[in-house]
Amino acid sequence: MKIIVFGATGNTGKRVLAQGVRMGHEMTAFVRNPEKLYEQQGTQSAKQVKVIAQDILNPDSVFAALAHQDVAVIAAGHAGQGEEFIAIVGNIVSQCERQPLFSGRVWMMGGAGLLDIPHTGLTGNELPGFPPTFQYHNRNLDRLRQTGLDWSVMCPGTMVEAKPDSSPIHLHVTTDALPLPFPDTIQALSENELAGHLFSRLQELDVAYEDVADCMLTHVDLAGPYKGKRVGLAYREEKPAR
Repeated sequence: MKIIVFGATGNTGKRVLAQGVRMGHEMTAFVRNPEKLYEQQGTQSAKQVKVIAQDILNPDSVFAALAHQDVAVIAAGHAGQGEEFIAIVGNIVSQCERQPLFSGRVWMMGGAGLLDIPHTGLTGNELPGFPPTFQYHNRNLDRLRQTGLDWSVMCPGTMVEAKPDSSPIHLHVTTDALPLPFPDTIQALSENELAGHLFSRLQELDVAYEDVADCMLTHVDLAGPYKGKRVGLAYREEKPAR
């Protein structure tokens, strides 16, 4: 697979790039600072990556970079950038639509606040107390929904460094809903109570950057199970067989 990573020197993008190389994909890094990429990836890995150092807000540069790519991973920008974040994602998505030599498979980074809370008809981003900047993720999701692209949005909680752990755990993956168990009775809570309950459980959504990258890179085919879906991740302890 030919995969282009926008934001390839960010915390998520650099891991997608490195894991993609290890998995044998033809990786392209769209970056602002190639020197930073070389420092992060190391000489040997960097030699296996095509590097495009252009302005991510330039439509022509992004359009050209997408030619003959099978997959685009949008890991550029962050919600704290506000309207600039919207402009970055909007430009990439628009060029994905325009480029006839691009397959149409897109992974975009979002956040757990985009996921439905079971039994409630609400998402985290709709609850009181959630940072208003998270609404920029909602706008990017709305932009994708307006397209005919084969898109998925990765919606992790807090991403952390991978740690060796002797406990047997597995990665639980959900589509559109939070990857946590909720009782039916949660629907009786007020929005403020629901927000408090969710905030108290945020640590259950911590997931390693590497697992986020691996999940995306394992599902890069067109018309896969996550097409048009928001994807949530959480760890679950494996119970020993009796």
